[in-house]
Amino acid sequence: MAENVILVDKNDNQIGLMPKMQAHIEGQLHRAFSVFIFNSKGELLLQQRALDKYHSGGKWTNTCCSHPRLGESNLAAANRRLKEEMGISCTLYYGFNFIYKADVNEGILEHEFDHVYFGISDALPQINKDEVSSYRFASLEDLKVDINKNPDLYTEWLKICFDKVLKFYPQLFINGNVD
Repeated sequence: MAENVILVDKNDNQIGLMPKMQAHIEGQLHRAFSVFIFNSKGELLLQQRALDKYHSGGKWTNTCCSHPRLGESNLAAANRRLKEEMGISCTLYYGFNFIYKADVNEGILEHEFDHVYFGISDALPQINKDEVSSYRFASLEDLKVDINKNPDLYTEWLKICFDKVLKFYPQLFINGNVD
């Protein structure tokens, strides 16, 4: 059975459902979330997407991201996927949202209303190899330099929202504690 995404308007009001692949091929605006987990040193946990993902395979990105299911809150979906992809759980805090549209090749157009969550955890990931091929930790400063130097190694959505993450991070994390 095809997995559906929740179609939304520019104010995140649900306007329908559509099979995930169809929404990505047609570039329909749909609800999504992204999770950014930092360790107590302030390093971001990055994942390298599995090589055989339907788009952006092998690219580095934020800790995890996906789409909520019908009737599932964004926060519940973010917690579910964090556990499914990275094998970790922690308290997640809402940060911000943004809309983006990006051609990710292979006939796929990402057009998402993305809800962004943050958390702190020193747990080492137990990655799901169907979703994630590797992981690493990086300081935001080092990551910014590498994204600018090697943009093709990173997902479009990470590059698009990274400056917002840089601006929001100090508001959320002070001395390793969420504000």
